[in-house]
Amino acid sequence: MITTADRLKHTEEYYFSRKLKEVRALAAAGKAIINMGVGSPDLAPPPQVLEALTHSLQDGTAHQYQSYKGLPEMREAMAAFYANNYDVSLDAETEILPLMGSKEGIMHISMAFLNKGDKVLIPNPGYPTYTSVTRLLEAEPLYYDLAEDNNWLPDFSALSEKDLSDVKLMWINYPHMPTGAKAGREDFEKVVAFAKANQILVINDNPYSFILNDEPISILSVDGAKDVALELNSLSKSFNMSGWRVGMLTGAERFINDVLTVKSNMDSGMFYGIQKGAAAVLTEGSVWFAMLNKIYTERRDLVWQLADVLNTTYDKNTSGMFVWAKLPDDCENAEAFIDKILHEKSIFITPGSIFGSQGDGYIRFSLCVPQEKIKEAISRF
Repeated sequence: MITTADRLKHTEEYYFSRKLKEVRALAAAGKAIINMGVGSPDLAPPPQVLEALTHSLQDGTAHQYQSYKGLPEMREAMAAFYANNYDVSLDAETEILPLMGSKEGIMHISMAFLNKGDKVLIPNPGYPTYTSVTRLLEAEPLYYDLAEDNNWLPDFSALSEKDLSDVKLMWINYPHMPTGAKAGREDFEKVVAFAKANQILVINDNPYSFILNDEPISILSVDGAKDVALELNSLSKSFNMSGWRVGMLTGAERFINDVLTVKSNMDSGMFYGIQKGAAAVLTEGSVWFAMLNKIYTERRDLVWQLADVLNTTYDKNTSGMFVWAKLPDDCENAEAFIDKILHEKSIFITPGSIFGSQGDGYIRFSLCVPQEKIKEAISRF
């Protein structure tokens, strides 16, 4: 009998992969499903992206294997983007590694630095992929709790009480998903100091900088951060290009080279046209983000109305493309709550519990839904 690897015993199929099968089945049965669960931007990318992609297809090298490090033009655009938007100076040749989305980066970073039995600090609540990748590599998740009364920021007093001797990596994610919490310079300075004191490589997963956030910041803007920190970024949310799968890893050359060693054995480069489109879109700035955030602001106002109808509470001082809402104290658990709404009202909302135990009692609404659909959702109650 052919059996699967032992590592799969500790890893489940991604929640949205499983749940969306159920949602699609309901839609196929005639239910008018409104999907407010997934953060996949529904808006179009800037027009010059498509123009750059189309024009590039006639280039002589467009359909050949590409460099593992990406086109110099794209890396230079990424460096300029960091300089213009975060005031962070990066060497385009040595301190930037283009990725096929941040999710790929999570795996490649983990493969580059983790051995079996190493420990990884993972936020609770947090992105489930941090845990699944850690377990796939037979490392051990060590969760650190984030709490509403601490603005969903790390509690370094509690962290200092943990046995950190085998901890190799620490994942942070600000602006935070799923809560929308923001971190400032002082918060990142504390993270960098903690990482230095404990010789831990910290990675900030930073795809939501420009969504409903007036003060985008990179951890790499903190003095000395490159000694202990890497940052993932992405075009998926900021430029409505989630299907293009374009991300970037930024940081010190020695760390970038370690991850490149893994990546160069895993793929044969990113499609040329996608790289040309990415280089073109990274020239966008404040005008684009203002237009984008006007739409998300209007949608968020409506989602707040829906959250009020459901008798949930929420913090208005958040960022990102989600609304994180707390269920009433006397409510059922989050999964039962959202299943009832799915089957009775044909609206899919994400239960907070999938992001960790600290997400119990919360639900997450996506803003990647047209206004008319959000209004329709409200009208169903």
